[in-house]
Amino acid sequence: MDVSDLQEDLMVEEDSMDDLIRDRFRLSAISIAEAEAKKSGMEIAGPVVACVADLAFKYAENVAKDLELFAHHAGRKVVNMDDVVLSAHRNDNLAASLRSLCNELKAKEPQSERKRKKVTTKKDDKASSSNAGRTTDL
Repeated sequence: MDVSDLQEDLMVEEDSMDDLIRDRFRLSAISIAEAEAKKSGMEIAGPVVACVADLAFKYAENVAKDLELFAHHAGRKVVNMDDVVLSAHRNDNLAASLRSLCNELKAKEPQSERKRKKVTTKKDDKASSSNAGRTTDL
């Protein structure tokens, strides 16, 4: 087995994982759509539900790409909540809901024991001690 065979195997494995994720997403979307229709006393045709599930998946893919771009633009490798809120900037209600959720999550989050401390150098110590001896007359 050479390198090209290994790369091909990895690509096939990645494609099958993508298919699995897409299928699970679609099944979840279909389940949600059917449950909502049942609550409303309506019926939804199978092709319509499948279309909605596909649209939802494509929308989720686009949002994920936007989130990656926002994080990259900010010089980060990890997406954070600010990126998620930013992705909803065209939908005021969604953005407000996300901000509210973000604030709730931050309130529940335990305060970090470790905070960054400013590292003082000898130069900083000399500057602060020389400024401490100075008084200004107003």
